[in-house]
Amino acid sequence: MGDLDATHLTTRQLNIRIKEMVQRGEEVRILNPQARHNLAVGILLPAKITFEGSVGYFCSSLMDGCEVEIHGNAGWALGDNLMNGKISLTGNAGASVASTIRGGEIFVGGNAGARSGISMKGGTLIINGNAGFVTGFMMQKGTIVVNGDVGEGVGDSMYEGAIYVGGEIGSLGSDAIVEEPSEDDLLWIWGSLERNGITERKPFKKIVSAKRLYQFDSLERHEKRVI
Repeated sequence: MGDLDATHLTTRQLNIRIKEMVQRGEEVRILNPQARHNLAVGILLPAKITFEGSVGYFCSSLMDGCEVEIHGNAGWALGDNLMNGKISLTGNAGASVASTIRGGEIFVGGNAGARSGISMKGGTLIINGNAGFVTGFMMQKGTIVVNGDVGEGVGDSMYEGAIYVGGEIGSLGSDAIVEEPSEDDLLWIWGSLERNGITERKPFKKIVSAKRLYQFDSLERHEKRVI
């Protein structure tokens, strides 16, 4: 494993060094990231990257196939547009974690801010603590698991996908409804949590779209062909 001390490097210099090491097939450990924004963005090769400290906005965005560990907190939009791979965060995440992700998994060991999982198109977001308001806003596919409580407006305007909540629900968003999870759902949730070191098996509530907001069946024939 190669260590990179970010103390005296600009963000540009640090990202260039990270990509060079990844291209050589090295594991990368970043010391003193100092909560900088836009670190390890656009890594498209399999790699192991570890941050020893907190990171800022958009860390590990546009990533495909990497394994990232962050020993600290993260700012807004952690893992934005993740295509594949896994991001594990020991602390808290800011707003819009896992925004627009298409695949892979993001695990938040603490709490997450507002709009967690906004516009997800696939993949999995697991939050061990609580999540803020309008979690899952306009999500199109994918799965969100919140082990704790979730704020107001959860699942607002979601198309597809599922949100599982182990704690209290502040309120449901527009067109969101609560269903009973199946036994297979619960086994998947518990297995996913266990893989991330959480062994408690407790009941969960399942939130899905009622499919009343988007009236695709009422579209004209030529409009359906466009979709």
